[in-house]
Amino acid sequence: MELGIITLLITILSAIGLFKSLKTKNFFAVGYATITVLVFGWFSIMTLYSIIFTSGGGQIG
Repeated sequence: MELGIITLLITILSAIGLFKSLKTKNFFAVGYATITVLVFGWFSIMTLYSIIFTSGGGQIG
């Protein structure tokens, strides 16, 4: 569960950086922030989905 929350926080911070990069028209940073938001966002959502809706997350029993 902690891993999903940490990656979700990384996604949120990257989204903030994405909007700041768009505001300053730094398109190199926009590209990296977009990739980061997509990858970490997908990973955090799927991790939290696995823990909440399935018996994933390393739970025994």
